[in-house]
Amino acid sequence: MLTQRIEESLNDQIRIEAESSQVYLSMAIWAEIQGLEGIAQFMYRQSDEERAHMLKLVKYVNERGGHAQITDLKAPKTKFGTFQEMFDELYKHECFVSNSINELVHITLHEKDYATHNFLQWYVAEQVEEEAQAKTILDKINLIGEDRGGLYLFDRDIQQLSVTSSIATNPQ
Repeated sequence: MLTQRIEESLNDQIRIEAESSQVYLSMAIWAEIQGLEGIAQFMYRQSDEERAHMLKLVKYVNERGGHAQITDLKAPKTKFGTFQEMFDELYKHECFVSNSINELVHITLHEKDYATHNFLQWYVAEQVEEEAQAKTILDKINLIGEDRGGLYLFDRDIQQLSVTSSIATNPQ
């Protein structure tokens, strides 16, 4: 059984994961309009993945006797100056999500909810992977600089991007 504080905190994370899905979706749409098909496909996949993260939390809350809540979402940004700025914002967003997960883990320890603490370890590992992926992408973008040919190759290559975290526990 979840405490009220844990249930509320998990519901906050459900909203954050849903907003993350929307952030990626908005970036996919922007990239597609810019003719960056590879980046768009990558972002669409990431949007789906974030929605799956949300659903995993929904199921957990309900299975533990709580009531998962779907709330209003903050609308994501819809325009980006450059694809580099977009990925920089994405990296910052993933760091925000990591901080949110870390705070949630802290609450589970304070509430002595070890089952939820254990459940959240998957999210901790996943966020390390998400941050590493975003950082790898930014590093590649910084190598490209203003080179349009480099952008073309990056757009094509991002479809195959795979970053394995040093603590990945559940390969997908």
